[in-house]
Amino acid sequence: MAFFQYRAADHAGKIVEGVMEAEAEQSVISRLHEMGCIPLRIAVPGDRTVAGSTQGLAGFSKRKVSQQQLLQFTQELSTLLGAGLPIDRSLSILGNLIEGGEFGKVLGILLEAVRAGKSLAASMGEHPEVFPKLYVNMIRAGEAGGILEGVLRYLTDYLEGTLALKEDVKSALIYPMILATAAGVSLIVLFVYVIPRFSAIFKDVSKALPWITKVVIGLSQALAEYGWIVLLLFIVGVTGAVFYIRTPEGRNEWDRVSLRLWLVGDLLRKFETARFARTLSALLKGGVPLLEALGTVQGVVGNRLLARAISQVQVRVREGKGMARPLGESGLFPPLALNMIAVGEETGKLEGMLAEVAGFYDQEVKRTTKRLTSLLEPLLILGMGLVIGVVVISMLLAIFSINDLPF
Repeated sequence: MAFFQYRAADHAGKIVEGVMEAEAEQSVISRLHEMGCIPLRIAVPGDRTVAGSTQGLAGFSKRKVSQQQLLQFTQELSTLLGAGLPIDRSLSILGNLIEGGEFGKVLGILLEAVRAGKSLAASMGEHPEVFPKLYVNMIRAGEAGGILEGVLRYLTDYLEGTLALKEDVKSALIYPMILATAAGVSLIVLFVYVIPRFSAIFKDVSKALPWITKVVIGLSQALAEYGWIVLLLFIVGVTGAVFYIRTPEGRNEWDRVSLRLWLVGDLLRKFETARFARTLSALLKGGVPLLEALGTVQGVVGNRLLARAISQVQVRVREGKGMARPLGESGLFPPLALNMIAVGEETGKLEGMLAEVAGFYDQEVKRTTKRLTSLLEPLLILGMGLVIGVVVISMLLAIFSINDLPF
């Protein structure tokens, strides 16, 4: 139960204000109607939410729902609709399954909107922070074509594929990241705490030390004395780079450079190609027209250069031209993907061929990521071993040089 401030007009037109305890805003509205009042404003004390209907709450403007939650919701909604249950009954069941949380509140709002006669797509469209544009467009096409259950299955497959690819990439990068962190910490401890202990021993014979020992000790002393300045400059540099990348000019430059990076650029190109093909295939299978689907895909692709290329393709398709050739003219998509899309256009099986492209480049991303991590791991180990080896050799040479000194 919660307290709601309300402002209403009674049958005589008099404004009535007060506070009412209820489970939800809709309960307050219903009780005011029973009292013969017309709700003008309902809000949680201290909030500025204005309501007189069930169109949405401003207080939920920062809702975030994970992709896993959205996938689970889509699977369960598809199952319930497949069992013959109506949409409102299905949403009610799912709302009861999700106890509390922001997603549960969203489902409550959707249920009220659907019962009020609003379409499911229109209701979801009022919550873009929860339901992406792609998701809403496919639901709208499914409702218009009477194939909502099939569209939900397509969405389930799409979300599963997207989530699986992201998890595979993350899992492959976890070990190299842990290894790099451990190596960095070990080297910092070595240069800041260990080597200074040896430099104190060699203090009286510094002139007789080998040059490599002097370099190692000098680097250690510099890190110990000025390491905080280096750290500060690093933080300032990273922060400045992040703010620059968030600007339109910086983002465009980053997207351009990232596609040209050695090894990484090829991986990003394959990842974005898989995302583009999977999304477009899912939209077309869901009954979304090609022009509208291309417009939606632009918001899904992360790289702005690729998104701009897709925008040009949309213009060419509107002119009655194909899709494969304009994509090829951008020079940003892999040749194999372009050939497969061209074959799909020629045979009239573009949806299926796009799905094949997505599956192929999903596997390519996994293989490329595995190769990169397989290359990165020994490089990190070799680099760390090389640095430690240099430090050990420099210390041993210093010890030998002390033993050779005449006393």
